[in-house]
Amino acid sequence: MLEPARSVLEQLIQSSNFSLNSDPSLVGAVASAAAKDDERRAKERPERGLTDNALRRKPELWPVPLKERRADGITPWHVLHVLARSIALSRRGAARGLAEHWGALKYSQALTGNAGSFMRLSAEGKRTAQRYKAIQSEELGTGFALVAARRILEQHYPERVVSIVPADTALYAGWRQLGRYKPQYFAEVWKPGKRSLVIPIACKGHHSNASTSHSQLASASAHVEHVHIGPWNETPVLIFSTELPPDGPVTVNTLCAQGSGGWLSSPRSERSNLDVLVDETNFLDGIQPPAEGGERPKPVDGFHVTPDRYEWFARVLARTAAAGVTAFAGDGGATTQYLTRRQGREHFTGFTHAAAGSVRDACHILFGIKFSGTDHIFRLNGTRVEAFSGVANDLLQLLVEGRVERYRHEVYERRSTWPSGLRSDSWNGPVSIHADGTVLAMRILP
Repeated sequence: MLEPARSVLEQLIQSSNFSLNSDPSLVGAVASAAAKDDERRAKERPERGLTDNALRRKPELWPVPLKERRADGITPWHVLHVLARSIALSRRGAARGLAEHWGALKYSQALTGNAGSFMRLSAEGKRTAQRYKAIQSEELGTGFALVAARRILEQHYPERVVSIVPADTALYAGWRQLGRYKPQYFAEVWKPGKRSLVIPIACKGHHSNASTSHSQLASASAHVEHVHIGPWNETPVLIFSTELPPDGPVTVNTLCAQGSGGWLSSPRSERSNLDVLVDETNFLDGIQPPAEGGERPKPVDGFHVTPDRYEWFARVLARTAAAGVTAFAGDGGATTQYLTRRQGREHFTGFTHAAAGSVRDACHILFGIKFSGTDHIFRLNGTRVEAFSGVANDLLQLLVEGRVERYRHEVYERRSTWPSGLRSDSWNGPVSIHADGTVLAMRILP
């Protein structure tokens, strides 16, 4: 028997927890998994006639300094909001209206938990996993990983804002071919007028046991190793593997690499103005290792953001993040100004918009704040419901006008003022508001 829609919506705002695992034993287990994988690859290369070098991984991984071993006060709806924001610039298929813009909604019944327990897959989530394990573990793994990444970085940098930017979209502004190995996201930790810290993130998920997480983290370390920001091997990174077992709680395993890199230069010139369009360039693929014995080694595969590219990359990240916000509101026209051709500008033009049929034509007042965005009406277990994704109207207007600098100043000033409630008197269902001014809400229609 299908669960009533009202019960589903109530479950979406049930506060719960998920476990965070990061300790020296995890470091050792991941190192062992990496060594086994390297040994396997070494045996396969001659058999396949390959002569390439061994897979490069981050040379040193460490436990993430965590204040708590669990993330408290998390709701399924918050996880889905994080996931929805992370795929706002995605290009995943022809059924764009639902498959992309509203893709996170397919997990509306996948998670369960309460304040006294850890979040886990619901009965519906388990049934879905049997058929779609790969996509479910990938997407929910991304959602939980990015929730954890935000928590970790906000604890370490409380006076800054954390923006999550899809790495492939950002990298396409400077490199024509991306290849297989790259992080999935960049976390930009920023404050207006100050230099930003950029941290590559790789995240994976699965429905198996801890040993699978060890292998996934070993693989993730290779993905983040292919982006260096600043000096050789000094870029801090975060890697995640989320366990979504059918009969146990959600556990996010995470490790980090430390270093002095990742910091972009402080804004100081006209080129640093985030309102200025990004020039699409064609950098050569390759990361330059330091000289050894007076000889300069050949570059290795990857993407190197060198100091002369700092200002350019800062604009790329800020404007790509802005594109994600306007796309989330369904405003394809505003989104195009922030993307280059390779980044997918044409994808948001006219009827090729990722949320085809979902344009910025909906407004709602939630917690006394006017939000503008787009909506989607569908049936949830037979009951008509409306989903709404939008942005605070005044912030969205700034981005429509191309005023990224002003938008970021406003977001920074308001970062701790947004309502933390899960219900609004004017809305008959769950509401989630993020520090970037975005909102995701769903309600039962009369």
